[in-house]
Amino acid sequence: MGAVIGVIIVLAFIGVIVVGSSVRVLREYERGVIFRLGRLIAQKGPGLILLIPLIDRMVKVDLRTVTLNIPPQEVITRDNVPAGVNAVAYFRVIDSRKAIVEVENYLLATSQISQTALRSVLGKAEFDQLLSERERLNEELQKIIDESTEPWGVKVTAVEIKDVEIPEQMQRAIARQAEAERERRAKIINSEGEYQAAQKLTDAADIISTNPASLQLRYLQTLLEIGSNQNTTVVFPLPMDMLEPFIGRSVGGAKPTPAPRPPKPAPEPPKPVDPDAGDLPPSRS
Repeated sequence: MGAVIGVIIVLAFIGVIVVGSSVRVLREYERGVIFRLGRLIAQKGPGLILLIPLIDRMVKVDLRTVTLNIPPQEVITRDNVPAGVNAVAYFRVIDSRKAIVEVENYLLATSQISQTALRSVLGKAEFDQLLSERERLNEELQKIIDESTEPWGVKVTAVEIKDVEIPEQMQRAIARQAEAERERRAKIINSEGEYQAAQKLTDAADIISTNPASLQLRYLQTLLEIGSNQNTTVVFPLPMDMLEPFIGRSVGGAKPTPAPRPPKPAPEPPKPVDPDAGDLPPSRS
């Protein structure tokens, strides 16, 4: 009697194991690829999945977006600048059957194709483009990787270049270039400011020259600005034409009188002409 009970307990235990191995529960973001005796028969999920014990085998596939960190790659740009570039790729499985049947490990395969595409695309670009045209390079990388992973049922949604590392010498060269560019812009802005100021002063001088009263008003305003400060010296600007007589006397004492010019000699009277001689002038002996 005891042996019969023991056998029943063993059979019940085996039945529980068999039933447990034939029942699967898949979450909303999971799918199950069912193989029966090694042959693909269906894709099931989510929810409760029943399998034939010892005959059916299920492989679960996650349909959520996967964040793949691409390791740093040593890249030499088209203008022979070495750089270390790392990136991140976002992809998800859209066809569970292809992701299991068409490729051995779609995660590893996607990572390898991403590294290869990163070196290939960035090697064709110049260093300045690598720094300033990242959006275009990201789109090109995403397109190339997505075309390679499409037969595997994997959709690459985005690729982003994270960081670009360059040698220290190149960093110093870039810093000097940026400093020279800032100095150039500063000089251009300063020159433009001086040009505009000179243009405004020229316009103001033209306006003032048309009306002498405005010049006098400007003169009085200048005196007011000078007198508003607490100065011990007062400057009175005067026109140069008012100071010319005083300057001549201070240099030479009295203004020298000019010496009288000698009188010009009187012109000689014309000689008489003999009427009998005709039109010929008298001969000289």
